[in-house]
Amino acid sequence: MAESLLVLGWHNAESTPFFPSPPGACARGLARQLRFLARFANVVPLDTALAALAEGRSLPARPVAITFDDGYRDNLETAVPILRRLGLPATFYLVPGFLDRGVRPWWEVLAWGFAESTATTVEWRGRVLPAGSGEDARAAMLGVAEELKELDSAARDGEIDALLDGLRPRGSEDRVREMFLDWSGARSLASVCAVGSHTMRHVILSRESPEAQTDDLRRSREVLEAGLDARIATLAYPNGTAHDYDDATLNAAEAAGYRGAVTTIDGWNHRATPHLELRRFVMDPVRGLGGLRGVVRAPGAMAFARGG
Repeated sequence: MAESLLVLGWHNAESTPFFPSPPGACARGLARQLRFLARFANVVPLDTALAALAEGRSLPARPVAITFDDGYRDNLETAVPILRRLGLPATFYLVPGFLDRGVRPWWEVLAWGFAESTATTVEWRGRVLPAGSGEDARAAMLGVAEELKELDSAARDGEIDALLDGLRPRGSEDRVREMFLDWSGARSLASVCAVGSHTMRHVILSRESPEAQTDDLRRSREVLEAGLDARIATLAYPNGTAHDYDDATLNAAEAAGYRGAVTTIDGWNHRATPHLELRRFVMDPVRGLGGLRGVVRAPGAMAFARGG
């Protein structure tokens, strides 16, 4: 029996502007990864595993919990059928603002704006950046995304608006919002899988005031529970690095009643791991089995790698 838990996290299950891939590559890679886990691991519900760790009970050998962030529509249409076919539980972290269509998934809007730009360059913060679908433009977009993560949500939205004015992308931003589940899709998802909170508006929590964090984490849980008629026990921090949450975040999550919260900090979880700072490896589905190599080579993972 095991005393540590591996948590894995995915985002999309098909190609998106921010996570582009050849047609079908993402779904094929995800299926390979999940088949490997079904064969060589014991995939357990995250809530159940966290309760066992908290109570000092052992977990099955090679325990793994599967999570998905953001609520992409392809999670329901592509990932869930694979999970159900393999009999694997998973937790999906949803954003009420995306379900309402009232909040923009800013990173995807940014990627769409650059890729569909009718301008060849865009001026931003005193720099002239390449725009379009080429590699230089994508590198510029990724650099802008990293800078935007340092802002609070209001300032970030303002910068996105300014960039879109300069990029003049073809089509409508609505097509990007529609890549995410609405409430009907979220209810379908919640009827077959566990769901958790990914904040109310997908804010990077440490960039917001303590009061705003407290309100966001409380409201996101309440709104999801009411809208989905589902128990919301766990939280995923947007972006999720150690820089993206702070003491105010931990206090807000505790006050809101979350039993656990996952980060994007690599590592395995033990009884001593703080329940609101759970370690998680972020997966790239396009890499297929190669995407699991870093995990199975992590310290303490050799038994998992051998399937023993």
